[in-house]
Amino acid sequence: MKDFIKLIKFRLTFLVVFSASISFLIGSKVNGVIHWADWVKLIIGGFLITGAANGFNEIIEKDLDRLMKRTADRPLPSGRMTNGQALILSLGMGLAGTYLLGNLNLLTGYLSIFAIVLYAFAYTPLKQKSPISVFVGAIPGALPPLIGYVAAYGRIDEIALILFLIQFVWQFPHFWAIAWVLDDDYKLAGFRLLPTGKRDRISAVITFIFTLVLVPVSLLPTIYHYGGYYVGAISLVCSVIFLYQALVMLRALSIESARQLMFGSFIYLPIVQLMFLFDFTGK
Repeated sequence: MKDFIKLIKFRLTFLVVFSASISFLIGSKVNGVIHWADWVKLIIGGFLITGAANGFNEIIEKDLDRLMKRTADRPLPSGRMTNGQALILSLGMGLAGTYLLGNLNLLTGYLSIFAIVLYAFAYTPLKQKSPISVFVGAIPGALPPLIGYVAAYGRIDEIALILFLIQFVWQFPHFWAIAWVLDDDYKLAGFRLLPTGKRDRISAVITFIFTLVLVPVSLLPTIYHYGGYYVGAISLVCSVIFLYQALVMLRALSIESARQLMFGSFIYLPIVQLMFLFDFTGK
């Protein structure tokens, strides 16, 4: 069980499913009714789909994971699980998850397949080639709220795009803060995730710029009158605090300041998404 939890990257999978489930409830508010059975299907299906994508990622990166301290103890590089076992588990989760999500509606199923393919077979191999991999990875990374909303509402509209855009822009300071903290370990596997490929002021400036862009993006629910002033005020406060952390990183260029930005990113997204749900004003 411990190896299975590591294979699917449980904490990451939990955050993905949480994001999708909140967006499902927002989509349900648009519909005017919450189908709790479908919400459970989304959670289980989303968990399986995300676990499958992470499993494929670890199969592809097994030899690279063996080179890094933080990943060397994962089940595949450590030899506690074979590629065949991981492949069977990942395929099984992928098929079961796609069936459950496709059962909600076909668009949800198609988006889920697209997320797996893009994450495992585009983002994963690009990590060694170019920092552009972060931009590619941000697309499947931002799909969970879109998938959750479509699972409830059945189609992509302006609200769905706002949910997608908030998580899409958020991922850049989130990923780059993690990449700054773990850059030494990533270099052991040849990963190039920082904007310039190294810890320098230009990478910090680019991180700050994307955090700055997140400020108006986080206000889109209020600007377009899908959310009230509460979500606008809380989102603004969280964005300014997040921006301040990025400014500290820009000035200090230290691992500790990047770690604070990383932790700030973990707190920022669920607060903004929950506030959008609680202060949703309708279409």
